[in-house]
Amino acid sequence: MATRNGSAVWKGDLKSGTGEVTVGNGVYQGNYSFKSRFEDGDGTNPEELIAAAHAGCYSMQLSAMLAEGGQTPTSVETSAVCSLRNVDGKPTITKIELTTVGEVPGLSEEEFQQTAKEAKEVCLITRALAGVDDIELTASLKG
Repeated sequence: MATRNGSAVWKGDLKSGTGEVTVGNGVYQGNYSFKSRFEDGDGTNPEELIAAAHAGCYSMQLSAMLAEGGQTPTSVETSAVCSLRNVDGKPTITKIELTTVGEVPGLSEEEFQQTAKEAKEVCLITRALAGVDDIELTASLKG
């Protein structure tokens, strides 16, 4: 299996410092700061990157499982919301909400719901985030 990389540079103290995150070998670079992470500032943050990774992984997992079952999807579109809250005075990811919409010709709603649920359980990023107490899924079939 492949290995993947990312990196970050942070300059200064926590509240007034700034950072830059790099995904892979520069496929994405973005600034982040205390404000972009804990308030409402410009730039990205680790939680957004986790949400994007989870949405991407889940979409691929669900698509693979549908295709393995003989129902190749036209598309699977997933978004993820990663909630950051203070728990015992420490910032903690407490919840991730996945919302997915599949376009799968010939598939029943019941079959889609079952496969979507199974995909959440075996998704690599879901498993990597096992410390998050609440990972919810809302799935709907388009069309």
